[in-house]
Amino acid sequence: MEKRFDPRADFAPGYEAMSKLTMAVKASGLDPALVELVEVRVSQINGCAYCLSVHVPAARKAGVSQRKLDLLPAWRESGAFDARESAALAWAEALTRVADAGMPEDLHARMRAGFDAGEIAALGYAVVLINGWNRLMVAAAVPPAPATP
Repeated sequence: MEKRFDPRADFAPGYEAMSKLTMAVKASGLDPALVELVEVRVSQINGCAYCLSVHVPAARKAGVSQRKLDLLPAWRESGAFDARESAALAWAEALTRVADAGMPEDLHARMRAGFDAGEIAALGYAVVLINGWNRLMVAAAVPPAPATP
């Protein structure tokens, strides 16, 4: 499929603004492995090949095991994820699918049990951001990044 537009070149101010938000999330103090895990899961839901080609290797580099990456689509049933990871993944899925089911109050209670308010907000921004990147890359038909050795 031919790329439809270039998100970076065709609207540089928007790309730069999203890139600054990406840097803010990275500087938030959240565990990079947790952020990458959330980014991979959201990208799976949204079917973004480009973002998966970037975030799966980044997750490995951040210390996410191959086993967890393999089991991520079935994280609820796998038993491979700890309480914080499970809460963050549930939060990411709920925010990604908010139009379908709203935001369950019990999920917010789960988040408060494992994260402080700043971490919850930062994870919220991380989810909003990866959803935005997914939608841009899918709309633009950006192909997966080349594999690195």
